[in-house]
Amino acid sequence: MYRVSSFLPRFAQALLAGAALATVWVNLAPASYYDAVEWRLLDLDLPGWVSPIPVSLTPLSLVAEGLMALFLFFVGKELWEALVLERGALRGGKALLPLGLTLGGMLGAAMVWVLVGSLIETAEEAGFATGWQVPLGSDVVISFLVGRRVFGAGHPALHLLLLLAIGTDLFALILLGLTLPPAGLRPAWLLMPLAASWLAWRFYGRALPADAAERDRTAARRLWPYVLAGAASWVGVTAAGLPGALGLLPVVPAIAHADRSFGLFAEAEELLHDPLNRLAHALAWPLVGVLFLFGVTRGGVDLSAFAPTTVTTLAALWLGRPLGMLVIGLGLAAVLGLRLPPGISLRDILTVILILALGFTVPVLSLETALPGGAMQEAARLGLAASLLVAPLALLFARRRT
Repeated sequence: MYRVSSFLPRFAQALLAGAALATVWVNLAPASYYDAVEWRLLDLDLPGWVSPIPVSLTPLSLVAEGLMALFLFFVGKELWEALVLERGALRGGKALLPLGLTLGGMLGAAMVWVLVGSLIETAEEAGFATGWQVPLGSDVVISFLVGRRVFGAGHPALHLLLLLAIGTDLFALILLGLTLPPAGLRPAWLLMPLAASWLAWRFYGRALPADAAERDRTAARRLWPYVLAGAASWVGVTAAGLPGALGLLPVVPAIAHADRSFGLFAEAEELLHDPLNRLAHALAWPLVGVLFLFGVTRGGVDLSAFAPTTVTTLAALWLGRPLGMLVIGLGLAAVLGLRLPPGISLRDILTVILILALGFTVPVLSLETALPGGAMQEAARLGLAASLLVAPLALLFARRRT
């Protein structure tokens, strides 16, 4: 297997370091922690046709709605390349098994959340199925950190794990935005990212003919048109009512890219000079800081917040997702006669499913929108943090198979 970029473990370490700092802070001095992350930096009085609700810029919103869009761009680029480039991991029929496992895991997590929540939830503000969007997502960087320890750096199952984690996280955020838009959906605004992306592709992103002039080749290597298109796209997506973290994704297909894929987060791509890879490389070090800040602003776990929502969260991740992936994902593979990817055994698939029973980054990002009240959110955050205990279980499972 190809070598994965060294930035991915750095992302995971930065995220966990920020969450650890926030957890210590919120348990020792909760008032100062919440004052810090919810400090109003700026209140924006925007026209109603731009935003029907008041907009306050806080460290929470700045990181989650703004800076995390850079991380989702970085991740979305990998999924796009897997879909369209030569040797991409999702070209043709190769997409069926990952798609079945992804959708099965999300459906299983949502169904168990609804079932367990309806049986044990006691929060007065909780209605039927409240918060089912929370356990849909996983965590790309932490899953990779665990998977590399379990499988080793060169195992093809690590590639499948990354693919499933990326797909799960992006689908989860899209579903969150479509089902729980904070100010209601206003789809007309989506014309803005579509127009910005089309213009960027039309004048800069299209493949050039072999006899193209040097002036055109130089223009095709420029990055600023894509930066402007990204800014316009982010404004359009957030004004449409979708999560700002998704704001840069519409521009990804418009950016000139390499001809073939070297694998998800492949280290070899650091030597490529196409605009899409250059933008990703430029983001690599800043994203270490972004994920640390995300851990600080969203990852503080109140250790005294245990409640029925904590149990519901763990049940959805530890029971619902694995069962959904087994029944729907592997069931679909059996019905359609799909073959496992080369070099991956059924036991490897089961290990991947076990690792994906953890969830942090995207589920934490969903809490404020999907759950009412601070108590339910903090209880669910505790459950998400506890889900990381899957890591030692996966390591034990891996040792027993050798």
